[in-house]
Amino acid sequence: MIEIHCPTDADTRATARRLAALCRPGDVIVLNGRLGSGKTAFAGGLADGLGVDEQVTSPSFVLMRSYRSGFLPFFHVDAYRLGSIGEFEDLTAIESAEEGVVVIEWGGAVSVALPKDRLEIELIRNPDESRTIRVHPTGSWVARQLSEIEA
Repeated sequence: MIEIHCPTDADTRATARRLAALCRPGDVIVLNGRLGSGKTAFAGGLADGLGVDEQVTSPSFVLMRSYRSGFLPFFHVDAYRLGSIGEFEDLTAIESAEEGVVVIEWGGAVSVALPKDRLEIELIRNPDESRTIRVHPTGSWVARQLSEIEA
């Protein structure tokens, strides 16, 4: 596990931009944390690092947004409002990841439907409004140079 302290929202986004350099087609990244912990800000920074030129917004009500303007297609899923694993599977998010990168907010709710080869990121909002980011690699992520995302 890697733990990164981010004093500001800009630092959270910068950490995610650095992570983008390590991403490959087929990658699944799961973001967990309470409301307001910075999941969407992190996803936006990652998309920026992948060259996405559109503003990334929360997919809370549409469940999944696709961005294809970057170096790799970027798929952003919000599992918070899903009623079942079947609803998640109907989104075909994991299949979409084969050609790009999929980021799943609230991914703990659908963890049984996710591949074992994924990067789990926990975002914690601290009392001073800074964030702590905990990075838990599994599968191919274990061999990647995740220390490069630290500032």
